[in-house]
Amino acid sequence: MKIKWMAAAVLAAGLMMPAAASAEMERPADFKEIAYGFEDFDQGLISSSKLFTYDSGLTFDYPDAVRGIYLTGHSAGGAKFDQLVDFVGSTELNAMVIDIKDDFGYLTYEPEKDSPLAEMGIGQPYIKDPRAMLEKLEEKKIYPIARVVVFKDTILAEKRPELSYTDGGKVWKNGRGEAFVSPFLKEVWDHNIQIAIEAAKMGFKEIQFDYVRFPEGFETRADTLGYTFGEYEDSKLDPVQRRVQAVTDFVAYAKEQLEPYGVDVAVDIFGYSATLPEAPGIGQNFSKISENVDVISSMIYPSHWTSYFGIAKPDLEPYKLVAEYAKVENEKLGELKNPPVSRPWLQDFTASWLGSGNYLKYGKAEVEAQIKALNDSGIDEFLLWNAANRYTQGVDYTP
Repeated sequence: MKIKWMAAAVLAAGLMMPAAASAEMERPADFKEIAYGFEDFDQGLISSSKLFTYDSGLTFDYPDAVRGIYLTGHSAGGAKFDQLVDFVGSTELNAMVIDIKDDFGYLTYEPEKDSPLAEMGIGQPYIKDPRAMLEKLEEKKIYPIARVVVFKDTILAEKRPELSYTDGGKVWKNGRGEAFVSPFLKEVWDHNIQIAIEAAKMGFKEIQFDYVRFPEGFETRADTLGYTFGEYEDSKLDPVQRRVQAVTDFVAYAKEQLEPYGVDVAVDIFGYSATLPEAPGIGQNFSKISENVDVISSMIYPSHWTSYFGIAKPDLEPYKLVAEYAKVENEKLGELKNPPVSRPWLQDFTASWLGSGNYLKYGKAEVEAQIKALNDSGIDEFLLWNAANRYTQGVDYTP
């Protein structure tokens, strides 16, 4: 692995390189110490001056349009991986979103002993050899995206309650037994960005941050739970805008910190956030987040909407729901100076929990209907979600 030093940028910044430095030198043993080891220089200055771009040694070309599926760490590290690689290779699909930090807060791989993440004890041996996995994707020309779940993090919350929310002295959990850590705290930001950096160094070409928000319904608990505001303690903003500011600031900070690693930054966001000025409880402002990412991935599964867009039972009308959503999103993104790529999450699962008469068994026709609705609206990219990683066969992904 190598770090490509940009000599012109160095001269332009007026910085002096050590005598032994050359235009391209082998990766030093301690990358962080060397890359940011100029004690007299500010890390942000070095990053923003683009002194180097990290080279993982793997090459992935951005597809004509990303069409991907989701993989858990278990699938990516087990026998199912080869099956899904073959599946993607036999279709018009061309990308995989792979859990690197999962919904509990675990890493899906075991960090190297010299990694600052190793001592935290959050690594799991699901993906035993991430590099080999990525080399296989490189060989098959499958675009790799690392999913990092950010503020839903039961493991970190239990290890460090002061980074979370407490109720009666105990870590607060939602009805599903999940705990969150606070978007107000920069230590939480840095933890997740360190994970994202490791994913970039492995060879992933994009970091997709999920759960970039406060817990659902937080506005009803904001005054009763125990937590700290960190650097936002003295903010003059109202509670809603303070939450929005913290979430937006994290996204902007993450993009800045990841720039030297040559990866795109994506954020998953609730679809309904695009239909509101902002989602007040969870701190998601669609436009402000979109201004700070390369890719925005709204979760627009028909089953997850109540009566919306004048559609009484959205799960029964996948084309209409997606088409109506796309109108709203296109308008919102059209107002931005530099809009990100739109790459929504679509539904490839059956929402039987909605009850008889309220859901369809999703298969070829329903998946194609969602994709067609996007294409008819000028949106060419998409991702398919199935929590069990079982995807419908025989779908035309470029209808």
